Amino acid sequence: MPRLQEMKFICLDVEATGLDCSQDRILEMAAVRFTLSQIEDEFESLVDPEREIPKESIKIHNISQEMVSGKPKIGNLLPEFLAFVGQDIIVGHGIDFDIGIIMQEAKRVSCPCSLDKNTTIDTLRLARLYGQSPANSLAVLRQHFNITDEGAHRARSDVIVNVQVFRHLVRPFKTLEEIQRSLAKPILMKTMPLGKHKGRYFSDMPIEYLLWAARQKFDNDLLFSLRSEIQRRKKRASFQDVTNPFHSL
Repeated sequence: MPRLQEMKFICLDVEATGLDCSQDRILEMAAVRFTLSQIEDEFESLVDPEREIPKESIKIHNISQEMVSGKPKIGNLLPEFLAFVGQDIIVGHGIDFDIGIIMQEAKRVSCPCSLDKNTTIDTLRLARLYGQSPANSLAVLRQHFNITDEGAHRARSDVIVNVQVFRHLVRPFKTLEEIQRSLAKPILMKTMPLGKHKGRYFSDMPIEYLLWAARQKFDNDLLFSLRSEIQRRKKRASFQDVTNPFHSL
């Protein structure tokens, strides 16, 4: 069983026209092959999405229409990118989105792709497990671990920060199997990561909102945390009823 220090990983990130894997297009792809001690190789390219980039997206990643004009189309770029990644372990922040949109793009251009078969490690979930950062975005984690700012929110800069965040988050682990065991079960979160109650402790949120949110299509960690808080309140209410001598009057 190899130790983490002996292993190689691929950290990847994509920027896209939006967050809908089935409809949006990739604008930029970046990947880094690394170990816990050094970066070994890099891949980076802008991508012509063959469609207009929404202004809302440009505000996030600062990739304009002019920047992608004349750049490789995804069908020409994907084979090289997939060859770079190979079958290595993939690391990423909210990695399911990146894998999902790459798989959809590959399907759209009839490019064989099996990234969904690679072992993945989601640093977002590792950060939730770590639980000591005020929030789990890459930007906040970078500040929390005193990592040098790599500049604009672009694919390569996010990857470089993510590699360093990963190195911090895996310090308690010695092997890949230890990480996988820890991430195999839902993680109990402390605060709401999104929506109008973003950053608020679950224990302080209105029960009506908890009940609504628990029915949405959120990830397993968030649903587990919401439902755990609902159950905690139900138990507390039942206990208060039992211990109240006037509850049956």
